[in-house]
Amino acid sequence: MFGQLTSGLETAWNKLRGVDVLTKENVAEPMRDIRRALLEADVSLPVVRRFVQSVSEQAVGTGLIRGVRPDQQLVKIVHDELVKLMGGEVSDLVFSKSGPTVFLLAGLQGVGRLQFVGVPVYAEGTGIKPSEIAKRGLEEAKKKKIDVIIVDTAGRLQIDKTMMDELKEVKQAVNPTEVLLVVDAMTGQEAAALVTTFNIEIGITGAILTKLDGDSRGGAALSVKE
Repeated sequence: MFGQLTSGLETAWNKLRGVDVLTKENVAEPMRDIRRALLEADVSLPVVRRFVQSVSEQAVGTGLIRGVRPDQQLVKIVHDELVKLMGGEVSDLVFSKSGPTVFLLAGLQGVGRLQFVGVPVYAEGTGIKPSEIAKRGLEEAKKKKIDVIIVDTAGRLQIDKTMMDELKEVKQAVNPTEVLLVVDAMTGQEAAALVTTFNIEIGITGAILTKLDGDSRGGAALSVKE
């Protein structure tokens, strides 16, 4: 997924071969390469700016560690910042300690939620409010003593107020343990704005990236967490 980004970063490392210490002058061009590589990977501009600033501040004046070349030190700094950008630590899904665990899925149309689910569903006719269907489905699952329930919602644009209000009603009806936004990996830097809007509207607890094999840039993955 990060093939294009990796290629761009390697260009930056190569420009530091042979230098004795990282300085403001000799890291300027590699940092431009890193910035360009991130933008070409479709990472959102605000994320790129913060990333480059953080790496630059850490790199300038870094003393030479015995046995480690300056270009290798920059690789380490960039690696650590990328890890931090992705979240730093693995965050496990939260499961309810009492009663069923409810995962509410939301997202745009065509992002691959149904491929993610792939399980038997509870459904009713189109003449019933989605929040009521979700509520009845939850009650049915409780009767059958089902431990984990996935409430999949229709794809919607974040600017569609009616659909977003409908999503809020569904959330209120099922009181989910986790609210997961499903994001198409090919969305790129738009993923950051998408996550921000959905988080403001309904309060998301995590995101799922789909179609990772369809994009070599990785911009969405680096933009979502931020």
